[in-house]
Amino acid sequence: MASGIFALLDDIATLMDDVAVMSKVAAKKTAGILGDDLAVNAEKASGFVTDRELPVLWAITKGSFLNKLIILPFAFLLSAFVPVVVTGILILGGLYLAYEGAEKIYEYLVPHEQAKAIKTVKDLTKEEIQAAEKAKVKSAILTDFILSVEIVIIALGTVVEEPISTQIIVVSIIALLATVGVYGIVALIVRMDEFGVKLINLNEEDNSISDKIGRLLVSALPKIIKSMGVIGTIALLLVSGGIFTHNIDFFHHLLESWPSLIKDFLMGLVIGFVVLLVVTLVKKVFFKKKH
Repeated sequence: MASGIFALLDDIATLMDDVAVMSKVAAKKTAGILGDDLAVNAEKASGFVTDRELPVLWAITKGSFLNKLIILPFAFLLSAFVPVVVTGILILGGLYLAYEGAEKIYEYLVPHEQAKAIKTVKDLTKEEIQAAEKAKVKSAILTDFILSVEIVIIALGTVVEEPISTQIIVVSIIALLATVGVYGIVALIVRMDEFGVKLINLNEEDNSISDKIGRLLVSALPKIIKSMGVIGTIALLLVSGGIFTHNIDFFHHLLESWPSLIKDFLMGLVIGFVVLLVVTLVKKVFFKKKH
């Protein structure tokens, strides 16, 4: 009996050692996509009324957890039985990310009529603010779903030769870290101005160290949020381009001498605008038929 317990403990210890080693490998493999995930979601989670930032961010975080709960079981099953489907899902997700990135660039270069007449938060009614929040949360959760698929598949690829128990634990750890880590940092970013104000009000002295740090945080936030919009768009195109070059032979062997960063960005950009053109044409045809 005692020998059986010790054998079980030894097996658990061995499993934990394997999990620790493979988790480090998987974390390194997914580091790039996690950075892109942070940039995209920081941009998505910004732009709300101050007292609504954390509630909205929590809604997105809950959606992200739900995404992982949906993705993980399907990823393990598909990887075991029909791995080709996993690649197909990745490519479809890449098309969506490329489309979203291209659309952001197009809207910046050619503002829509709605964008030219944007109201300030003060001009919006309570119902309009709530509708805008719901729309942005829905968009953020959808984007998170696609990025989560990429993170889970990359992590799964690092442990594909390991026993199923190791696969489940390692990939689940990476998925959990992706959500907690990314949205924890996003929460710090969107609330840094509040922290800055608290530092300024910490004492009655003028021009103290806390005042200087507080003013720096308050003044830096708008610049960080604005830059996140640019970084997030670039990240969308890089991630989508990487999906195409890593999973489609034609794109993998195209421009082989180019740096992968530039190649992935161009792939995402070109394919994104092709998808944007197709979607726009389909919308116009559908609109004409409807009227």
